[in-house]
Amino acid sequence: MAHHSRLAGFIIDSRSDDLDTTARFWSAALGLRVADPDSGGTGQYAEFAGVPGDLHVEVQKVDHPSRVHLDIETDDIDAEVARLEALGATRVAFVKRWWVMQAPDGQRFCVVPLRDDNGRPAPHRWD
Repeated sequence: MAHHSRLAGFIIDSRSDDLDTTARFWSAALGLRVADPDSGGTGQYAEFAGVPGDLHVEVQKVDHPSRVHLDIETDDIDAEVARLEALGATRVAFVKRWWVMQAPDGQRFCVVPLRDDNGRPAPHRWD
């Protein structure tokens, strides 16, 4: 069955207890406005606005070493995960409603639900 996917954005994983300070740093460094300093109301995420290409960029508090990872959004998580596994990726963990994956070179990324189309380019169709 066909499904669709595209780059959703970039997540700045921060091993810091002070999300606000981290978000302010990245806001100034990237020239982006902090749109929601407590996205989701859990004290875990700070979301940015004004991101080029309407990509999603946020800082999230994590327990693992700080790093940046990308998200791939899709209208069919299972199909996209299977497609990426066929390319050599492996599943790391299911979190809430998305998969943390690992590329063959060790890079981590997430496969997340497709956001509403808000004028962004159409996602790629995979048959």
